Amino acid sequence: MVIAVDFDGTIVEHRYPAIGREIPFATETLKMLIKDKHQLILWSVREGKLLEDAVNWCRERGVEFYAVNRDFPEENVDKNRYFSRKIKADLFIDDRNLGGLPDWGVIYKMITEKKSFMDIFKEESAQSIETEPEKKSFFKRIFK
Repeated sequence: MVIAVDFDGTIVEHRYPAIGREIPFATETLKMLIKDKHQLILWSVREGKLLEDAVNWCRERGVEFYAVNRDFPEENVDKNRYFSRKIKADLFIDDRNLGGLPDWGVIYKMITEKKSFMDIFKEESAQSIETEPEKKSFFKRIFK
């Protein structure tokens, strides 16, 4: 899959124009997705030096993007009169999703198991109900 990934608020905490602390498991999950042969595109509002800083921050942690703010690495505005900043991706990972950003473990599970957030939510809810001990009423606790 081609997966577009936002930077600020998704890979790192919002501290724009500075780079915030990494959101737990973000770069580890991205490296696993790359290893699984997904093409990751860094999709950010950052430009110029700020964008370069974000790319380098990721690179230093072992995350090498297929492309940055474009559909493929060699795409060039001068050579493509139909160039658009709108990325063509199969999936977008962004903290501005409706409902917010799930944790990176859930994101990885959604991608690898091809499940929706609702599917995973229902599975985890069912598991927690099965493992939750039976609650006894006040009188049952007193009179065993």
